[in-house]
Amino acid sequence: MTKLSVNINKIATLRNARGGNNPNVVKVALDCERFGAQGITVHPRPDERHITTKDVYDLFKVVTTEFNIEGYPDKRYMQLVRDTKPAQATLVPDPPTAITSNAGWDTKKNLEYLKDIISELKSYGTRVSVFLNPDIEMVEFAKQTGTDRIEFYTEPYASNFHKDKDLAIKPYVFVAQKATELGLGINAGHDLDLQNLGFLIKNIPEISEVSIGHALISDALYFGLENTIQLYLRAIANKK
Repeated sequence: MTKLSVNINKIATLRNARGGNNPNVVKVALDCERFGAQGITVHPRPDERHITTKDVYDLFKVVTTEFNIEGYPDKRYMQLVRDTKPAQATLVPDPPTAITSNAGWDTKKNLEYLKDIISELKSYGTRVSVFLNPDIEMVEFAKQTGTDRIEFYTEPYASNFHKDKDLAIKPYVFVAQKATELGLGINAGHDLDLQNLGFLIKNIPEISEVSIGHALISDALYFGLENTIQLYLRAIANKK
């Protein structure tokens, strides 16, 4: 069964817009778990425009499902993982000024760098996932880094889903088969929503986890957070 990890960055964005602690990021994370989410994801960027360093330390004390910290593995990120030892560290190649993740790692070019980083992260007992485009060569080199999982960058899939969903999913299915052959777990995230999520899981049932933030929080404005999480869990289970 594919797990749903809720990315709560947008909750922190809303809080930061006014200062103070409303909405309360920790309370929302706990409510997401109470409503059925099987994980909580955060991406603490250096400029702290959404999730802050303090948020990470506050959350790791109370999250009881899988805590997933995304980020570029600079010194700050590595210290956060070292201190909190989350269930999963998801490595993204974003520069500090990026608005959002927009590409996967070049695992061939960054092979030795990633090897060292991943070895250190795994020494803390943390599972590691590497953000990737659906590219066979990148998956083959990802295997050499020592990562436990890859996370598919699914924006291209989401962008082309309503044009031709079969064509949009094709490269992901092909690369997922290779990843499975290599013994790599598979996660997915970026622009997944209630329209495209089920089709993704139906065609790639090997996906262990999806991380969804922007669409889920946006849907919650209309449907409410508890109902929205249930809708996403239903989309995963029904694969439609």
